[in-house]
Amino acid sequence: MSHALTPSRRTFLSGAAATLAAAGLVGYATAQSSVSKVAELLGAERNMPQLDGATEWLNSAALTTAGLRGKVVLVNFWTYTCINWLRQLPYVRAWEEKYRDQGLVVIGVHTPEFSFEHNIENAHRAAQDMLVSYPIAIDNNYAVWSAFANNYWPALYFVDAMGRIRHHHFGEGAYDESERVLQQLLNEAGASDVGGELVTVDARGAEVAADWDDLRSPESYLGLARTENFASSGGVVRGNARVYTAPTQLKLNQWALTGNWTFENEPVVLNDGNGRVVFQFHARDVNLVMGPTTPGKSVDYRVLVDGQSAAAAHGFDVDEQGHGTLTYQRLYQLVRQPLPVTERRFEIEFLDSGVAAYAFTFG
Repeated sequence: MSHALTPSRRTFLSGAAATLAAAGLVGYATAQSSVSKVAELLGAERNMPQLDGATEWLNSAALTTAGLRGKVVLVNFWTYTCINWLRQLPYVRAWEEKYRDQGLVVIGVHTPEFSFEHNIENAHRAAQDMLVSYPIAIDNNYAVWSAFANNYWPALYFVDAMGRIRHHHFGEGAYDESERVLQQLLNEAGASDVGGELVTVDARGAEVAADWDDLRSPESYLGLARTENFASSGGVVRGNARVYTAPTQLKLNQWALTGNWTFENEPVVLNDGNGRVVFQFHARDVNLVMGPTTPGKSVDYRVLVDGQSAAAAHGFDVDEQGHGTLTYQRLYQLVRQPLPVTERRFEIEFLDSGVAAYAFTFG
């Protein structure tokens, strides 16, 4: 199986961050990081691999490893529905803006997880919506991913002006340490006025850091290939349309369907209007990767929390009355609970057919 299609690569990273937070260890490396400490981290791991496996480039003409010599390069592997990357993105954007004039080149390598992420129009639209203006290598064949022997979304590779990978980081976090590494590499390259101050970010919507202390719900895939904890009576019917009913009560992290749905390999697909997806969760945030099955079609939805309008618990893609609209396939931020965070029942009702729902993530 392709690494790019292995969901545990993301789940492991978010779970590891939650474990560190629970142990009070998040920020330890940051607290210990100084210029001297970061210098000790930097070793010549290997030369930067070639980028010629990219199938297309956005925001730039095609870049080459040889052509980047003399620049400090930050290579960021991502896929646009990945919640872990979305929460890292504000820092990568801020670093690119702050250090581009000192010689930093940020390259986003978009290696898709879901089939729809291979669609160049989807990736381009997501990049525009997320204000990703630096060069993007479209890695639909996983060639750049393989050249770097990468295994994770998100991943950061720090390349010096001699073309050597000097540091890497997998997953969220370690932002201060990562920026110190960039500063060190820029100073080594002879950049002036790099300074020692660190960026501050204004994260919004799904980009806001997870509330690890209150997170008790894991990433959950809905399609046939990876589904688990499905609780509608009769269980999954493979590949055929069926009317499902959600039970009155669910255990924590169980989910269910109401209405006429079909389980496909990656998503569950709504065949008629007024279908619902229900999830019993414990987290501040609820996100759902979903979209219309027909390009250009919009589908309205309504979010309920414990049977009531989302109101004060509404997410970035939901108004105060609990309403939102699907426009294309992406991650939608649906619930952001005010404190205190408790276990609750999430429901999303779609008012028309032609909806594909792929995966829940939480924060």
